[in-house]
Amino acid sequence: MPGGDGERYLLSGDWRGQTILSMLKEFQHLEQVRSRGRVEIDLSGIAGIDTAGAWLIRRLMTAKGEQGSEAVLIGGEGPIRELIGVLPEKAPAPPSDQGDKGTLFERLFAPTGKAMAELGSDFYAAMHILGSAVRGAQMKLGRGAGVSPASVVTHIDRMGVRAVPIIVLMSFLIGAIIAQQGAFQLRYFGAEIFVVDLVGILQLREIGVLLTAIMIAGRSGSAITAEIGSMKMREEIDALTVIGLNPVGVLIFPRLVALTVALPLLTIVANFAALMGAAVVAWAYSGITFDTYLSRLHEAIDHTSVASGMIKAPFMALSIGIVAAVEGMKVGGSAESLGQHVTTSVVKAIFVVILMDAVFAIFYSAIDF
Repeated sequence: MPGGDGERYLLSGDWRGQTILSMLKEFQHLEQVRSRGRVEIDLSGIAGIDTAGAWLIRRLMTAKGEQGSEAVLIGGEGPIRELIGVLPEKAPAPPSDQGDKGTLFERLFAPTGKAMAELGSDFYAAMHILGSAVRGAQMKLGRGAGVSPASVVTHIDRMGVRAVPIIVLMSFLIGAIIAQQGAFQLRYFGAEIFVVDLVGILQLREIGVLLTAIMIAGRSGSAITAEIGSMKMREEIDALTVIGLNPVGVLIFPRLVALTVALPLLTIVANFAALMGAAVVAWAYSGITFDTYLSRLHEAIDHTSVASGMIKAPFMALSIGIVAAVEGMKVGGSAESLGQHVTTSVVKAIFVVILMDAVFAIFYSAIDF
């Protein structure tokens, strides 16, 4: 109420978010009315208050201060006055969506620069993980090697043994499809027998290890990213660091070893399944008997056909594991971040596998292998 050269506002009742809605219009009117001199806000009648009510009082004090009046708090309990006192005079303005977009040059090349910087950061993280893996599972001096054979065997079972059914089915069908399409085209030239050469060389040198690696990237690579990412979200990785363990050695090293062992073995299984699928189709579609198929296959391939595919497998396995681990370590504290990095992990791993296969193909061609 007005009084002399100043005014005094007596506040009472419950000032919580559920009850202050009816006072908003009255307070907006008080903020607009110009006051003279000192304005006293009496808090002695307030029964309860929360942040919403405190913001309303703080806004009134700010409005009176901008009008040239001195707004002061009187009465009230200490916690109420402290709550109002810690609030800023004005709420921070929301970030503008119309920010400085920069020049045309910046808008064109900034995304490229950011992508290159992120690529460099990922490469550095990958080299860190690879270097730590080369040294092995690292623990404090005097605690032993730290490599758990049980963990490695467990991951081999999960990434290798349990993947055998899907790898066999996929490779059997791929071999059958290649044989059918090859025989269909070669039939015009009366050279259906050469479908055995086609399937044998293509499967052993390229398709077998490539498709197996892609399948493992989608199946096991995503699992590694999800496992490490969920540990990062729950701060389990920080806990390992606190107790003196290296997260790379404890979590990532067994998975890299398991992938390096499992992928070559799965490639061998995939090659046998694909050759079997091609043999069945060649017999059913072209009348090539199994004896003839095996004889021709023995003539068509040699040790270089087998070795050229198997040499790629460990390198692809390491690439899949490192990419998956890097993306897992980048997961933030939200489920959305986990999903994004799992997706990114699979895409990057498949890209790296295909790129590595192309590099090996160029290298083999250059050395005539």
